[in-house]
Amino acid sequence: MIQAIGLTSNPRKELPPAVDDVSFEARPGRVTALLGAPGAGKTTTLRLMLELQRGRGITYFRGRPLHRIAHPSREVGVLLSEVPGHPARTIRGQLGMVCAAVGVPIRRVDEVIEVVGLVSLRDERLGTLSRGMDRRLGLACALLSDPHTLVLDDPAGGLSVTEGRWLHGILRAHAAHGGTVLFSTDDPKEAARTADRVITLEGGRLVADQEAADFARTRLRPRVAVRSPHAARLGALLAKEARAAQRSVEIVREDGNRLSVYGSTCADIGETAFRHGILVHRLADETGDMGPRATLPAEGLASATVVTSALLASASATSTPATSTPATDEPATDEPATAVAATGAHTPDEPGPATEARTRSAALPGARNLPQLPPPIAVRQAPSPLRPLRYELRRATGVGTGYLTAITVLVTSALLSVLLARIGHTPQPRLLAAWPRECPLPPAALGAGLLGALAFGEEFRHPALATDRGTVPRRLGLLAAKLLVASVTALALAVLTVGCDLEILYLVYGRELVGVPADWLPLSASWIGLTVGCAWAGVLAAGIFRSTTAGLAAVLAVPVVVVPLVQKTLAGPSVRKAAGFSERLRELLLMQWPFGGARYIAAGARLVAQPVGGALMLSLTALLCAYLLTTLRSRVR
Repeated sequence: MIQAIGLTSNPRKELPPAVDDVSFEARPGRVTALLGAPGAGKTTTLRLMLELQRGRGITYFRGRPLHRIAHPSREVGVLLSEVPGHPARTIRGQLGMVCAAVGVPIRRVDEVIEVVGLVSLRDERLGTLSRGMDRRLGLACALLSDPHTLVLDDPAGGLSVTEGRWLHGILRAHAAHGGTVLFSTDDPKEAARTADRVITLEGGRLVADQEAADFARTRLRPRVAVRSPHAARLGALLAKEARAAQRSVEIVREDGNRLSVYGSTCADIGETAFRHGILVHRLADETGDMGPRATLPAEGLASATVVTSALLASASATSTPATSTPATDEPATDEPATAVAATGAHTPDEPGPATEARTRSAALPGARNLPQLPPPIAVRQAPSPLRPLRYELRRATGVGTGYLTAITVLVTSALLSVLLARIGHTPQPRLLAAWPRECPLPPAALGAGLLGALAFGEEFRHPALATDRGTVPRRLGLLAAKLLVASVTALALAVLTVGCDLEILYLVYGRELVGVPADWLPLSASWIGLTVGCAWAGVLAAGIFRSTTAGLAAVLAVPVVVVPLVQKTLAGPSVRKAAGFSERLRELLLMQWPFGGARYIAAGARLVAQPVGGALMLSLTALLCAYLLTTLRSRVR
């Protein structure tokens, strides 16, 4: 059950708030529509409910606000706009990444893909999907964690009639299984056709909260849809009788042989046609102009066929669509525009959606015709620190950006090393790292920094976690997973770069340039520390500034801005030195370093004392403190 109390958005300068004191309830087992014209505040209301936008008021989901729910994605499935996925990621990859984020088994992907009808498109990229397929994928993401509540913003917008009917069938099936469904729409006919309760917003305020039947009766215009080969004659007779009886009846001639009669009933029209011997192919109650735009499933639609004048009398007595033996010359079901509307067209097999019987759809015979839902998740995984790591691994390996960056770095490093060896006057460590003196960083360090910046930059550009924890996924577990994956990626890139450079130098110039330096251990530590440090700087800066460009700029700022400052500081006069640092550190800890640990501690201290190492360490410390500060600030808010 959803209980929204006093939802009010923050004022926009001199303008009134987009949403002002909106309160309503959405009960389980029912489909609730949030209706309003564009700009009425529907999307703002949903974002306030999901705590994605600042404002006043509170929303309870089964008695708890969203920030008090340990796993919000297991309680609420959300579809607010387009699927926030990388265009190059496949459908299966996107759902697998979300599975890791919400903590459900990977086999759930195949179950949901089968339900939403994307089995044949599981390997298609998100950038190639149509509007309908994108909506199916969004619904799959919402159903992935088996939530109790579904919150959707204009889910059928831009869809065809068939796709919209299928989508609302899924929502109806979810409600029939005891779930709560809330969706927004700007089409009053869609709300009356598919919902059990309609909540109307106007100008950011709640103006009506009605059952769908009351909404259709009081806010939509009922009519009678008529189709006859003698439509013009029948329309003239109806207008003549209305004038004689001094009744207000409006007759609209539709395309072909159809009439829309406002202010009359099926019984009156049927009696008029019977008295004058006019053949009628179709006679049905409808609401507004929904008839030509919506159709019922075949199993819930009474066959609309040609009738004789004798049978028309009994049809008009019951005020239902007339039926008879199927016609062979002009079957009504061949024309989509003449199908019965889903609201107000009552048939023996399926009641109108505006009736109270729709709330008991699970008990109706037509309930077996509802779409199948994914099987419920019987056993849920316990919280695990590996969940963010699985998510980050699937995110990083799901697109080709990382692989393309690594290949570019290796090719560039190999070419630079060959050119530097040909020119000469380059020390062997810089030759193996392909690091010219004119460049602030080697290609491997720049590549590691770019991959680190992409790790968080893509989270803000394609926020797969936005509906779970808000628009800024700044969580320490996610940060640790990104730093770990970035470290492993940078380490692999550093090793592969040196290996490829050694191999290409051996192939071009022989053994002269591939000897192992005597001080290979500190050089290796410095090289690995540089690449990993650049990757971490990219991750932290992109997480703070919410941009891949900002993350890469922070990586470049270390050698361009911070290193000269550190060099200037260290170049000043010094009267003391840190000789014997490792021995004093051992005395402080009162323990013997195993495996010659004092030597490694001293080597690490010497690396930090270098201008580049000190600048990188200083930058990482500042970025980490800034990240922690923004995380705590967002939690306080």
